[in-house]
Amino acid sequence: MADKYDVVVIGAGPGGYVAAIKAAQLGLSTACVEQWVDAEGNTRLGGTCLNVGCIPSKALLDSSQKFVEARDHFAVHGISVNTPKMDIAAMMARKNKIVDQLTGGITGLFKHNGVTSIQGRGKVLAGCKVEVTDKDGKVSVVEASNIIIAAGSSPIAIPPAPVDNDCIVDSTGALEFGEVPKRLGVIGAGVIGLELGSVWARLGSEVVMLEALDELLPMMDAQVAKEAGKIFRKQGLDIRLSTRVTGAVVKKGKVEVTFTNADGEHKEVFDKLIVSVGRRPRTEDLLATDSGVNLDERGFIYVNDHCATDAPHVFAVGDVVRGPMLAHKGSEEGVMVAERIAGKKVQLNYDCIPSVIYTHPEVAAVGRTEQELKSDGVDYKVGVFPFAASGRALAANDTDGIVKIIADADTDRVLGCHIVGPSAADLVQQVVIAMEFGSSSEDLALTVFAHPTLSEAVHEAALAVHGHAIHVANRKPRK
Repeated sequence: MADKYDVVVIGAGPGGYVAAIKAAQLGLSTACVEQWVDAEGNTRLGGTCLNVGCIPSKALLDSSQKFVEARDHFAVHGISVNTPKMDIAAMMARKNKIVDQLTGGITGLFKHNGVTSIQGRGKVLAGCKVEVTDKDGKVSVVEASNIIIAAGSSPIAIPPAPVDNDCIVDSTGALEFGEVPKRLGVIGAGVIGLELGSVWARLGSEVVMLEALDELLPMMDAQVAKEAGKIFRKQGLDIRLSTRVTGAVVKKGKVEVTFTNADGEHKEVFDKLIVSVGRRPRTEDLLATDSGVNLDERGFIYVNDHCATDAPHVFAVGDVVRGPMLAHKGSEEGVMVAERIAGKKVQLNYDCIPSVIYTHPEVAAVGRTEQELKSDGVDYKVGVFPFAASGRALAANDTDGIVKIIADADTDRVLGCHIVGPSAADLVQQVVIAMEFGSSSEDLALTVFAHPTLSEAVHEAALAVHGHAIHVANRKPRK
């Protein structure tokens, strides 16, 4: 007889493990199915984010940024050091230690909250059942009153540049280089490409980014994206837009890349090539044909606003459903679904989900962009404040970037916030909270911010919406 649980979660990434823990906390018998195993064959929780995504990339980003600070910026503070050297093996060991600590922590949280961990690949069957195939090929079936699919996503592969996990790598392979490539090519100048390109550029690589789109970061506010592009190029990233890769061939340990742009066809040679053109939902062999779960036209699992699929009592969250592929979005969807299964009528405010690019400076955003509002015919006002006018940023010698706040022209309700600058990921969260409570730009302007702080840039941007900024000349109102 098959085991039966109130909730069975497929996938132990940020969406899945958080949903499982929350369901268990709400008194529901819960199991979580995860296929990832380590070298010893033990279940590895945490999904892409903790194992080969968010966490290890941020570890490398922080290590490489500290190296840059020691090499290029200590002198301005009056600090003299010998020429710093980067020990790549030590940097990687630190990254791996952090990953082990966090993934092991989830194992402990599962035990503490009573979540049953099941190793294997999950597949949704009809009748709210999950087929589990373990690492040895043994198949079993688990019954559930409710299923939460949180299978995550995988890097998109492109035919012109087949990944060989040696010279041509995806985002996972780019976290494991044993030495700094002298010349590094990156296909795609999106979030992942910029972060990984930044890591290796800081450590000495000549980084060339080949982006097929005509604009950098088109999903971001255009003004902030333009400002970010200037900063990244100043840092040494060679970002080439309107450039389409047509082929990549490995010859004698090097990668010869063919690409086209407005000037025709070109060839360049790189020591390594990173393919980072996006991610796709991981739905292969995930759904039985009679499961009742349907995919949309883009291959994502179709869900409603509460993450319910077309099959009764089957839900899906995170990267396998519509919306941005963000770990925190998946986590909050997992919490919402667990609470709704437990009978709570909660919902998630999708208008207040922030996004961040962890370059330095960081790029962060929440809400609507100027171009979106113009397209929709919404009348709005804008306030902008540069970090160059921030006393705290000047004291830290970290003055690149701006804070931009957009508010409705009639109601003054904050519609969006877009930042490129130091600690942007943390600063934007202040505006996320304000937007969640329906605040106006005046509410932010009337709030007392400590001095001197980077947060004052948010305050000044809010003041600037109505031409009342104190520490920068105010622009004339937009007509």
